[in-house]
This record gives sequence, structure tokens and C-alpha cells, in this order.
Amino acid sequence: MNLLAFSLFLAIVALTLVITFAASKRTKTTSDFYTADGSLTGWQNGLAIAGDYMSAASFLGIAGMVALSGFDGFFYSIGFLVAYLVVLYIVAEPLRNLGKYTMADMIAARFNNKKIRGVAALNTISISIFYMIAQLVGAGALIKLLLGIDYIWSVLIVGTLMTIYVVFGGMTATSWVQIVKALLLMVGTFIISVIVFAKFDFNVMKMFSEMQTATPLGENFLNPGNKFTNPLDTISLNLALVLGTAGLPHILIRFFTVKDAITARKSVVYATWIIGIFYVMTIFLGFGAAAFVGYDRIVEANAAGNMAAPLLAQVLGGDFLFAFVSAVAFATILAVVAGLVLSAASAFAHDFYSHILRKGKATEKEQVVAARWASVGVAILSILLALFAQKMNVAFLVALAFAVAASANLPIILLTIFWKRFNTAGAVSGMLTGLLSSLLLVAISPNIWSPEAGAAIFKGTPLITLTNPGIISIPLGFIGAFLGTVLSRKKEAEGKFDEIVVRANTGIKGDYN
Repeated sequence: MNLLAFSLFLAIVALTLVITFAASKRTKTTSDFYTADGSLTGWQNGLAIAGDYMSAASFLGIAGMVALSGFDGFFYSIGFLVAYLVVLYIVAEPLRNLGKYTMADMIAARFNNKKIRGVAALNTISISIFYMIAQLVGAGALIKLLLGIDYIWSVLIVGTLMTIYVVFGGMTATSWVQIVKALLLMVGTFIISVIVFAKFDFNVMKMFSEMQTATPLGENFLNPGNKFTNPLDTISLNLALVLGTAGLPHILIRFFTVKDAITARKSVVYATWIIGIFYVMTIFLGFGAAAFVGYDRIVEANAAGNMAAPLLAQVLGGDFLFAFVSAVAFATILAVVAGLVLSAASAFAHDFYSHILRKGKATEKEQVVAARWASVGVAILSILLALFAQKMNVAFLVALAFAVAASANLPIILLTIFWKRFNTAGAVSGMLTGLLSSLLLVAISPNIWSPEAGAAIFKGTPLITLTNPGIISIPLGFIGAFLGTVLSRKKEAEGKFDEIVVRANTGIKGDYN
């Protein structure tokens, strides 16, 4: 056991628990629990969004993917960053103006229907759990490497902590844990990047030249095609990454933590700058791990490459930097899973319990209690599923969650805002088509099935060759929404379209018919 790392782990946990304790005293109402009562400023929410977004996939997964696969690993960095342009220009402002606590609130502003809320809550919970599995896999591998604790116990520890943050501190605790984590992660990544760059004499051309002979891939390290040999798979991955962020529930609910749409837009600008700088530095993490840690050692620590960044820190800065970076990675996972649990719990308590089961008559206290119990349920389910995904790369697992979000949520958000004829039947059919098609395509893909024992979860022949379903499931989500609308004669939502357009762009409520 690395005692220095363990001490820093305890310091991180203690700091986050202090934040949670302070937040718990301010978390009394449903608005406090779901959105921190809209009290965050633009820069605070921007940091929190960045902290939410720079997950285990970004720090652990991308570094490992670049180290092992070269250029193909950088696809993730590009996709994650470009995705924020979609959020900034299309989603952030309308979502803040139309919604209140969850994505379903935004859709219900136009379609006041229980089916809409029920299906939207199902989507949110499904996507959040999918995303959370990746974080728990990263946590399990990290703690196992550092402290020698078995993977199962590692996952249980993180699962317990994330539940405590949400149950007691709500959105206020989650936001400040994410802000602290974002600052720590940027500092740690910057230190490693500077040391790696110094190793190449601060010369970019020298770095790229030396990387051509530093790995078993040779010159191919800098070329695409090492991991994604199927061009359709590459396009599918990038579609999912670029479009998926705009449908991720735990990112979308962050826009309700500020007072108005202008502040929401400022939040995205701050977040984009922070995230952009971070993803540029992932090049140095990946290149440094490949050159100074080596392929064999990375794979030996974790077959999927998830421990490349901590191992690089150890090689460059000894035990202290290794312990610091590992503790930061741990904080990264804690912050993201807290946001995921909160988004799923909010969907259950606000959309399903309050509006469907209680028909809008649940008191604030009952909603908060329901959300806290939902947090426990979501955490347990995620932990159980994470135990079966130990050998998967966390960046890859997150890309699958992005595909589900882009297929199930994004079409409905866009059509709600921009298509006058869009109706309830179209919204329900679009969400279900996107969700079910993406999950089905993943279930029959090489992620789940492989002819070689141990290469995937089950031994067998996959029915499709695509590892990411986005190129099929995203169009299916739009087609499902379109067909559901044109085949239904209901036009109840057309009358509210003018109101939605004005509210989405100005935030002003009233009668516009």
C-alpha cells in the first residue's frame, strides 16, 4: 500500500465530506436539492460543468487510449471538446429558459403529458447509469493499483461516498466538490504536461518525431487506424461524442443552477475554455505515458490502459506526484458520480414520483426524501453493473453513454424547440426508439461478444461490427420522432409552439397565441 497516496486519498475524502456537511445545512427545499437554488455564478458553474465533464474517461481513459492507440485515442479529446459548441449554440439557453429542475421539465413546457415525463425519466436514469459504470470501473482500477484493495471493495467504497454526497448535500455539495476537483485536476495535468514537454526540450516537432519510434506501433502511432479500423466505426464514434453532450442529463441539469439564461451561456463559455485547455494537455499525458512508461507496463497495470496517467506521474515525479495525481483522479471520479447520481435521482423523484405517482401533489419534503432514496437505489444498481465491466476502457464506456444520449435525448430537445408540428406521440416514440435501438445495438456488438474468451463480457460472435452504435441509433431517434408525429393526428402541441419559441429565446412567460 502506498501510504502517501492513502493519506492524500483520506485528505480528499475529508475535504469533500466537510463540503457535504456545510451544504447539508443549506439543503432544505427541493430547489436547494435539485439546483442549489440557482445560486451559482457563471464562473462557478463553468468550473462545476468542467469538473462534471472532465471525468475518469477524460483523465484516465483518454491518456491510456492515446498511449496504446496513438492518434485514434485523440478522437475522444476532439469529440468531447467540439461537443460544447453544440451545447453553447443550441441547447444551453432554451433549456434554462424552458426548464426548472430536469430535462423533462423543458419538454413538458410544450407537452404536458405524463408519458413524456415517464419516458424522459427512464432515459435519464439509463444514461446516468451507463455513464456511472465507466467512473466506477476507473475508480476500482485506481484504488486496486494504489492501495492493493480488491476491485469489488474499491467500487463499493466509491459507491458509498457518492451516495453520501448526494443524499446529504444535494446539488450544492455536488457543485462544490466538482469545482474543487476541476481546480485540482487542472493543476495536476498542467504539472505533468510541463514535465513531459521539458523532456522533449519544449519542442513540438521533436516530440512528434521521437514518438514515431517510441512505441511498438512505430510510425503508425501518429496515424489513424490503430484502434478504429472500420471507417464507419470512426464516424459513429465522433457523431456520438459531438452530439452526445447535448443530451447528457448530468450536464443539462447544471444549467438550472444559475439564475438566468445569460449566466447559463456564460457558464458554457467558461467551461469550454477550461475543458479546451485540458484536452490539449491530454496529448502530453498520452505521449508521455507511451514514451516514458511503456506499452508493457501500462497494459500490465490495467489491460485497457486506464492507469497510464498515474504511472506517468510516478515515472516523472516519483511517489509524491504519483500519489497526488492518483488522489486527483479519485476526486475526479467522486465528483462525476455524484453528479450522475443526482441527475438520476432528480428524474425519479421530480418527474416520476412527484408528477406521475403523486400527480403533482407531493410536498417538498416528500420529494426530497424520494430523491434521497432514489440516490441509494441508483448507486446500488450502478455498482452491481460495474462489477461486470472491469476490463473495459473507461473512455470507451463513456462513448457508449454519449451514443445513447445523442440518440434518445437530443432529437427530442431539438424538435421540441424547432418543429411546430412535433407532438406528444412523436416525443415518446423518438425517445423510446433512440434509447432501445442504441441499447440493443450495444448488446449485439463486439463490446459484449467476442470469439475469444476474455476479450469481451461473453464469448460468441457479435451480430454487428460497430463498436459504437451512434451512426445507426442517432438517425433512428430522429426517424422515430418524425414517424410518431406524422402518423399521429394529434396537433395539441402546435398551439404552444409560438409561446415556446419566445420563451426559449427570451425566458419571458405569457400567452402568445
